[in-house]
Amino acid sequence: MNLRFPRRAALAALLATSALVLGCASPSPSDYAAEKPVLDLKTYFNGELVAHGIFTDRSGKVARRFVVQMTGTWNGNQGTLDERFTYSDGKTERRVWRLTDLGNGRWEGRADDVVGVAQGVSAGNALNWRYTLALPVDGKVYEVQFDDWMYLMDDKVMLNKAEMSKFGFRLGEVTLSFYKK
Repeated sequence: MNLRFPRRAALAALLATSALVLGCASPSPSDYAAEKPVLDLKTYFNGELVAHGIFTDRSGKVARRFVVQMTGTWNGNQGTLDERFTYSDGKTERRVWRLTDLGNGRWEGRADDVVGVAQGVSAGNALNWRYTLALPVDGKVYEVQFDDWMYLMDDKVMLNKAEMSKFGFRLGEVTLSFYKK
């Protein structure tokens, strides 16, 4: 019996798994540090904004469409972003974010349906939020994780793409286009 083959196969499997894991590494905000225009949350999320969005399920099918009217205000390093959602089925929802600028591109965010504290990092034209949201679905509440990316396109438009997952499994994606009035 040749014991070299199982060792070689195990080594090949380990290398393939390592390459797969490294190949799936997510981007970092620092990847966008040189991108312009530079995203300044206090400037962009100040005043009135509107966003149009969709939620796509894991198959890519649009499961929900919505519009968000937002008002942002700031007092020093503390900000409030009042979001009012209207869904295509007529349902409404409200989320009020309380944002804190920690300096050096680091942010914290809190909202009533956010479990714990959202952690944000910005660089260049991008911001990445990571947080857990208590999401009500059919009378139950599920805690789902968000990997949320925002990209400033110009002084009026920002694009947002957030992947939603549970136990590491992708559930779907939220895509938004913000417009500063």
